[in-house]
Amino acid sequence: MIRNVLEYLEATAKRFPERIAFATDQTTCSFASLLQRSRELGTILLSYGVRNMPMAVMMDKTPDMIAAFLGCVYSGNFYTPIDAGMPKERIKSILHTLQPKILLVDTKSKKQADALGYTGECLVVEELPRGRVDEQGLASVRNTAIDTDPLYALFTSGSTGIPKGVVISHQSVINLTQWYTEAFDITEKEIIGNQAPFYFDSSVKDIYAVLKSGARMEIIPKQLFSFPIKLLPYIEEKQINYIDWVPSALGMIANVDALAKVRPSALRKILFAGEAMPTKYFNYWRKYYPDAMFANIYGPTETTVDCTYYIIEREFADDEPLPIGYACRNTDVFLCNGERLAKEGESGELCVRGRALALGYYNNPEKTAEAFVQNPMNPHYPERIYRTGDIAKYNEYGEIVFLARKDHQIKHMGHRIELGEIETAVQAIDFIDNGVCIYDEEKQKIVLFYCGKEATQAAILKKLRDAIPKYMFPNVMIQMDTLPQTINGKIDRLRLKEYYVQENNR
Repeated sequence: MIRNVLEYLEATAKRFPERIAFATDQTTCSFASLLQRSRELGTILLSYGVRNMPMAVMMDKTPDMIAAFLGCVYSGNFYTPIDAGMPKERIKSILHTLQPKILLVDTKSKKQADALGYTGECLVVEELPRGRVDEQGLASVRNTAIDTDPLYALFTSGSTGIPKGVVISHQSVINLTQWYTEAFDITEKEIIGNQAPFYFDSSVKDIYAVLKSGARMEIIPKQLFSFPIKLLPYIEEKQINYIDWVPSALGMIANVDALAKVRPSALRKILFAGEAMPTKYFNYWRKYYPDAMFANIYGPTETTVDCTYYIIEREFADDEPLPIGYACRNTDVFLCNGERLAKEGESGELCVRGRALALGYYNNPEKTAEAFVQNPMNPHYPERIYRTGDIAKYNEYGEIVFLARKDHQIKHMGHRIELGEIETAVQAIDFIDNGVCIYDEEKQKIVLFYCGKEATQAAILKKLRDAIPKYMFPNVMIQMDTLPQTINGKIDRLRLKEYYVQENNR
């Protein structure tokens, strides 16, 4: 029985030592060299004498970053990826929550790390010595490790404006990886085209599928996703045959009909996850790849990336929603209406139980207790479930169909975003009196209503650059004298939505 994800790397490095595991347009890394470097870094990190504690990794998206992740794991600790391109305040917030003893950076990120006010140990990975592996020390760590030990913490957007660190165990990722590689028949023949940033949970599937199967991951340069006419030749050149992308990336290609000009010849498996996939985008891709496998995958970070999936084998009209399907293996998904199961034809909150569940939120017991609760269908013994806050129903085929968010959390550009985090950032601007956000689902736009006579849209965006990632920026900004309120003094979001619809229909 596998207890630790490092067993995947060790077994695959024995089978395929010289096979390329991870590659960018500038560098490659074999399984043997990845194993060696991970163990070297693990040996160095052992000397700091901590176990099951967070270590932050702020580096460029390269094979070296993956080696740094695994080095943290070899030392008996867990990792948190930080994108050096994140706003400074968001990085500081993550570090404040984690309080990591170690921050691993590359040369490129060192200057930015120095400006964060971080007081722990900052290690530049390229400068760390090579060659020494403490076999006895690493073996001692492994002998006492168990599968419920944490593997990583990923930070999602928080309703209070403070990001939440979702802590995921080895057993949850092993559970995910076993299902994922078998459900989609991932072997050493796959060349996976990676789109997801390493701080985004969808990348976990790519990374650990490679470590388990011996497949190859091509880390596609981020800038290519802004230029479909350059992206598709790159996929052809690398002979990528497997992609698992956010729908917005696939939609960008569909919107400019790029496949009519360049149709990568090797693509055989096309998966999408992270947000609702517009059926018209799926139909566009299906037209050019009628024999490919397509799958719609769903799951919050708290359920270790995915909890349902749907392999699409029948026709769908553009105005029909694609189902999110059925529960992944060894995961149970059910719809709750209050404290009871939703009846046939009823919508309900999608709830999840099983090994997929996160351990909770790092240093945040209150939020953990709110989201991970006792199964209301089982009063007899302790059993945690996760309430996703997503509303869904069963269709006539018994497939689950996503309907909407229960609260103000949204899926936008592949990212799960709490509108409250944007509002907190806006309200912190000195020339803003108040601000509130709604989401236009149809047009996929974040709409900001704000009060502040001296506020200009350009000035707001300039201030937001240092507070939230660009993907959280409002797409529409509407200035108002005052914001409407309900009788109990709360901002009336319903009236704001009605106002926005009326303005758009004029």
